Formats: sequence, structure tokens, C-alpha cells
Amino acid sequence: MSRLNIGIVLGSTREGRVSPQVGEWVKKIAEDRGDADYSVLDIADYKLPFLGEAEGDTSGVTAWSEDVASKDGFIFIVQEYNHSITGSLKNALDHLRSEWNNKAAGIVSYGSVGGARAAEHLRGILGELLIADVRVHPALSLFTDFENGTTLRPADVQEKSVSDMLDQLVSWSEAMKPIRK
Repeated sequence: MSRLNIGIVLGSTREGRVSPQVGEWVKKIAEDRGDADYSVLDIADYKLPFLGEAEGDTSGVTAWSEDVASKDGFIFIVQEYNHSITGSLKNALDHLRSEWNNKAAGIVSYGSVGGARAAEHLRGILGELLIADVRVHPALSLFTDFENGTTLRPADVQEKSVSDMLDQLVSWSEAMKPIRK
């Protein structure tokens, strides 16, 4: 049986973003478990055009498609902007369809209320893309889990929440593999 490949999707491209810190923290917790292969997918690296714009260089879209298709599941690092997900994450999700289908996902969010509203919006989008999202949802507060809103310093309870989310994600990702065959 081959190991699962799980992508950790950084959902922001904004200058000064903290999603890379959150993604690396989640990746370390995940890798210490040894139950799957985890890699960060930073949507900023793909230089995706806005969907529907006249496209010149499509290499970023092709690479994004290949990387997403190669994954068995995802962890979305989601920040709340104006009570929802970022435009860049929505654009990245919308660029693909079948590459997402019949896979599982966990959500780790952050914001003034732990990014809860963004996570709820994302759940609806994931359902439409045939991505099954797991119940456990680590939610980081900008006030209590970040120093000065910029440096990740998660409360101890957050690591347990990430581990519980990973338990569900790994099980669901494994269970969905036969559906994709």
C-alpha cells in the first residue's frame, strides 16, 4: 500500500501574510506522526491568473493542476478576510475541478474569531468540488495564538486539535482512495 500524499494549501498571497508560519507548524506536527507524506502548496508560487482573464503563460495553471491531482487529501490554511476566504484561494479552487474530486480535507483557520466564518464559507465550496471535509477544525485566534498578530505562538491546546484533525484526515483520505480508482 502506498503512502498518502497530503498537500498543505496556503490560502493567502498577501504581502506580510502569516500563512507560511501556520503551514510549517502544521507540517511539523503532521510529519512527526509518520503516517503520510506532507508538502506545502503555496498558491503564491503558481502565479495563477484570475479565472476568465485572457491567459498568456499557463505554466502556473498546469503546475497547479498536476500538484493538486497528485494529492490524496489536503489541509487548507485559511485566513479570514472580510468574513470569508481570500480571493486568491477562491481563484485557485475555481481553476480546477476533477483534480479536487473525491478527496478529503482538513481546515486550519485563523483570524479575529479564529477564522470560523472563512472556514464555513470554504466548507460549502469544498462540498461543490466533491471534497469531504473533516469535522475537527483547529481555529487560531490572532489575539491569543499570535504575538502582535504576526508571530505564531499557538496555545498548547492547538497542537492537540491539529493532531485530532489529522487523525480524521488520514482515515478519510485512505478510505476515499478506492473511489478515485
